[in-house]
Amino acid sequence: MLAIVRIRGRTGIRPAAAKASSLMRLHRINHMVVMEESATLTGMLQSAKDYITWGEIDQDTLVELLKTRALLVGRKPLTEQYIKDTLSLDGFESLAKSIMEGKLRYRDIPEIIPVFRLHPPAGGLEYIRKSVGAGGTAGYRGNNINSLIRRMLIPGVKVDGKN
Repeated sequence: MLAIVRIRGRTGIRPAAAKASSLMRLHRINHMVVMEESATLTGMLQSAKDYITWGEIDQDTLVELLKTRALLVGRKPLTEQYIKDTLSLDGFESLAKSIMEGKLRYRDIPEIIPVFRLHPPAGGLEYIRKSVGAGGTAGYRGNNINSLIRRMLIPGVKVDGKN
């Protein structure tokens, strides 16, 4: 299971990268999708690699993501009661487990919005125009995507001046 995060905006984007981002539903910065690995997805990732970062998400991070940022149609939060009633699962942990095992695709959950809207990461991003191997942010980052997602789950700066 791959987590894909958009890190750069729409201005000056190459047409092939714009098309790949659109097909993955990554229209804005800090939006994230969870998708199954496939040959088609690998090609899209390579064409948009300068504008996104991706890696393998673990189950604990997926549970936190579902609890805090998953939304239903109408911008309603995903709740344990909805999971029990609609999907006949025990809760967030069992939902994440079934998604990770491939029994259920995230986008096939009824009334779910397939994109996670995340905060900018606490502590900021590295250099967004460089790849991960060159000390930047863009491209494949493997299991390190989990730490980036966890930094993006919490709001970065509070406007009350206490942070």
